[in-house]
Amino acid sequence: MKRVGTIDRPQTHDPRNQAPMITATSEPVGSATPDVTIIGANDSRQNRTREMQLIPEALARAHMHERLREAEDGRRGARLMSARRMQRRAERASMRARRALAMAVMH
Repeated sequence: MKRVGTIDRPQTHDPRNQAPMITATSEPVGSATPDVTIIGANDSRQNRTREMQLIPEALARAHMHERLREAEDGRRGARLMSARRMQRRAERASMRARRALAMAVMH
């Protein structure tokens, strides 16, 4: 899900308020796509870097990772409780079977 203000969807579409486009290092020199820079854009542009724009997304990702870890811990605990419950049930069934066998042997 893309939200307003991310790299893919900048909050403003005014070129003077956006970072200038930089050509890729793999692109050959003198290619058909020149650098796009506007004189004076640095003055009007907000002080944002790519890292700053990605901070909310990184925080959301860390938050989601923490919630997933907590959910996994909860599931692990529930599986442990269920396993212990089944173990007690099996032990009671084993004791009933031993008692039944002992009663059958005695009579």
